[in-house]
Amino acid sequence: MVENIDSDLLTMGEDELRQEVRKLRAAIREQRDQKGHDLCWYVPELWNVLPEKIEPQPPIPPWPDFIQRCAAFRQSLEEQQSD
Repeated sequence: MVENIDSDLLTMGEDELRQEVRKLRAAIREQRDQKGHDLCWYVPELWNVLPEKIEPQPPIPPWPDFIQRCAAFRQSLEEQQSD
């Protein structure tokens, strides 16, 4: 068991912490702003940690196409794990 998974933050300087926050915010925004077939997860709880409060209404592909893409994503994860 990891004692403190975020212990690296204790050794970071102010500039490093700012850079880490910017990196994390950029990753959350990238996930939030995905469109079409890239969108497989809808997680407003994660998006709400950002300072800008918007209610994204992502365009969602038709149900069969959406599910097919999510299944393909899941299959690719299994294939990557078996390598």
